Amino acid sequence: MGLTKQYLRYVSSAVFGVIGSQKANIAYVTLRGGERGRYVAVAACEHVFIWDVRKGEKVLILQGQKHEVTFLCPSPDGIHIAVGYEDGAVRIFSLMNGESNVSFNGHKSAVSVIHYDRLGARLVTGSKDTEVIVWDIINECGLYRLRGHKDIITQALFLKDKNLLVTSSKDSFVKWWDLDTQHCFKTMVGHRSEVWSMVLLNQEYRLLTGSADSELRAWDISYLQEVRKNTAGHFVLNTGQPFLLPRILSCKKAGTILREARDRVVSMTTDHKARVIACHGNDSILELFTVLSEEEVQRKMTKKLKKAKKKAAKWVECLSCVGGELKVALLLQNNTVETYSLKTSDKTPTANKTARLTLGGHRTDVRTLAFSSDNLAVLSASGDTVKVWNRSTLQVIRTMACDYALCSLFVPGDRQIILGTKSGKLQIFELASGSLLETVDAHDGALWSLCLAPDQRGIVTGSADKTVKFWEFELIKDQGTAQKRLTVKHTRTLQLEEDVLCVKFSPDHRLLAVSLLDCTVKIFYTDTLKFFLSLYGHKLPVLCLDISHDNTIIATGSADRNLKIWGLDFGDCHRSMFAHDDSVMFLQFVPKTHLFFTAGKDKKIKQWDADKFEHIQTLEGHHREVWCLAISPNGDHLVSASHDKSLRLWERTREPIILEEEREMEREAEFEESMAKGDVPVVPGETQGEAAPASKKTVETVKAAERIMEALELYKEENRKLEVHKYACENAGKELPPPKPNPILVAFGNVSPSRYVLDVIKKVRSSELEVSLLVLPFPYVPELLKLFNSYIQQGLEVELVCRCLFFLLKIHFGQISSNQMLLSVIDELRTNTVSKVREIRDVMGFNNAGLQFLQREIESKEDVMFFADATGQLKDKKKKRRKRERAILTIA
Repeated sequence: MGLTKQYLRYVSSAVFGVIGSQKANIAYVTLRGGERGRYVAVAACEHVFIWDVRKGEKVLILQGQKHEVTFLCPSPDGIHIAVGYEDGAVRIFSLMNGESNVSFNGHKSAVSVIHYDRLGARLVTGSKDTEVIVWDIINECGLYRLRGHKDIITQALFLKDKNLLVTSSKDSFVKWWDLDTQHCFKTMVGHRSEVWSMVLLNQEYRLLTGSADSELRAWDISYLQEVRKNTAGHFVLNTGQPFLLPRILSCKKAGTILREARDRVVSMTTDHKARVIACHGNDSILELFTVLSEEEVQRKMTKKLKKAKKKAAKWVECLSCVGGELKVALLLQNNTVETYSLKTSDKTPTANKTARLTLGGHRTDVRTLAFSSDNLAVLSASGDTVKVWNRSTLQVIRTMACDYALCSLFVPGDRQIILGTKSGKLQIFELASGSLLETVDAHDGALWSLCLAPDQRGIVTGSADKTVKFWEFELIKDQGTAQKRLTVKHTRTLQLEEDVLCVKFSPDHRLLAVSLLDCTVKIFYTDTLKFFLSLYGHKLPVLCLDISHDNTIIATGSADRNLKIWGLDFGDCHRSMFAHDDSVMFLQFVPKTHLFFTAGKDKKIKQWDADKFEHIQTLEGHHREVWCLAISPNGDHLVSASHDKSLRLWERTREPIILEEEREMEREAEFEESMAKGDVPVVPGETQGEAAPASKKTVETVKAAERIMEALELYKEENRKLEVHKYACENAGKELPPPKPNPILVAFGNVSPSRYVLDVIKKVRSSELEVSLLVLPFPYVPELLKLFNSYIQQGLEVELVCRCLFFLLKIHFGQISSNQMLLSVIDELRTNTVSKVREIRDVMGFNNAGLQFLQREIESKEDVMFFADATGQLKDKKKKRRKRERAILTIA
């Protein structure tokens, strides 16, 4: 069936205008061995931006996929950064090239905290799903899931020298976990409300917690002597004294620190030496505390170093540098990053602002957008500034201060712009100089809408003062420079009975459409201002409307979440469609077509066909309400603005859209989302206690299991072919031509069927391997065990095969042990696995010993070289000294 009408797909091109999203924290990072404290990582919707605070430039973008970033944590070696997302996924990026090769999926909801251990080999993540997961980064797999908290996890910290973990939550509890046995051995209940953050101090002998009040609580940690079992099976200390319970440590409240702020702690952090604590709440105060040693405590009491007043700091990061310098990076709620520096060794430390990143975005939400006539410039205006961007480079060309802007447009010629403001004023700016030419008191209420006349000689404005006013462009002489400048002259006024929300000219300049607060749209003749039509049917006010290029159709979007398509001949409603899950905020036709876009508070942008009344595609990417959008005059680009502070550029591709395939893709996406929110698979033999498997069932794990099953089916089919061929040769009494191999095996380089199965298993992500095997039905397991035996005998991927083998034996132990046919296979596996693993361990031990020997040899040679160089340098110095002495004697 041929295509009756071709639609072209719009895809996301770029994200700009956002400096840092407030949903995630800020972190200092090091790039390619650069200067410490120079680069900061911040979340930018689904991406991570690395900023050079000294130059104010974006130097690296870590590309996300779909979901918003919720937490950042650099690795101890500074080479990687772990990024947590709103869907519960964790990805580890390399800061050398910006690529991500490791990803973990275990949480059902947003990741709330991430931390590395001291060596950077393990990662702990906490989530809004109240669970804590410990991941093995080297093996790229989950170790275990820890359950016990009843609310969002707010902090999780490894102890450096002990295999312990401490976690805090909004359920007001702090829990201590023994990672050897994966159980909670102590719960601290001394908080009256949520525990929002905590830090370990004094070489992990003190815990400082921040709660919902103005106090920071300090707890002394005492590590008890090791507990062991005696011959009678009772717990005793190393001294031999009886002990009733196997305790590891005790916590005793040491006191409290009263903060300057009176609200809850938002975040609390320390530098890497745990010498300075930074703490802030929801107000504009950041408090820095110094941690003194016991000797310093004897000399003076602990006191505050600095209270730096900011504009509502959201996240803070500290970094200690040489010379006692402390660098502080702040991510503010108004889309700004600020860095400060202070000397902790000074008697009265003062904070000096070192950098401020503001140019690349607006401080408040962008409420209006416009394209220039040449498609090259984009105008965005917010509550305090208007910016003009280069569409191709996404760089800011001009930034000008303005009032709270609600609507905007480029004046024909693209040399001036006009803004309509919340105070009812019209502001005219000149782009060449970036100056405000004139402010016109146009209306007594908010100026909600602005439209350029089709003849390009004037504009029309609609306001909350119940009037529509017509204006003409004029050039007048500037009194100061005697040069002509642009202004607007009021010509006519249309008085209405309700507030005006939107106005629009028809392209032929014959009609004027006015949206009113009474949920109707009134159509007037432009020349006489006589009433022509009334479009009624919406249950809530019409917030946006547009007229097609041929003056035949008008489309309206309302706060009732519906859009209606009307004919302009008789005012009949052609179709009413449910458009968004929340208010429709903006609507605009693609130039010279009957296709149009709508933006809604449901975070989505949708494209529609006004002739066939069909939904074409949905553009997803924004993470908050979409306020407005603008389409370029040639229709190739679309820019949108959202409450998430981001501007997104979309571009039209040459890829056609097949509506049936688009609907099928939407159904698949819904299925994947429902699967991601499903229950964690139950492992046979596992009790649902404090510890559980780390991974979760996802679409990827199901697909991996299907690929393994398909490979096993192919292996069985090839074996069946060989058996049939062998039987045919025996009957014929001669060698027959071998059967043709499967095309899949040929495509993979004529590999054997057994090797193909191993290759499929190797391609499964390490973090998803266990869950993929868990999904695998048991009838495939016996054949897999036989293959594992052959792999181990040949020495192929012994570590991977053993991991799969042990997991399958664990989850299918009952069925395997009761199957007599598998008895010989298991016995061979036992013998071969033990011998092969012992052989590999011997090789690794030999190699390790050889490397250590080479290291000692190299170090000893370097020492000899070092002393030889030192001896030579000493002789040279003596010669130079003798020459100087001779010269002095000669002069004397």
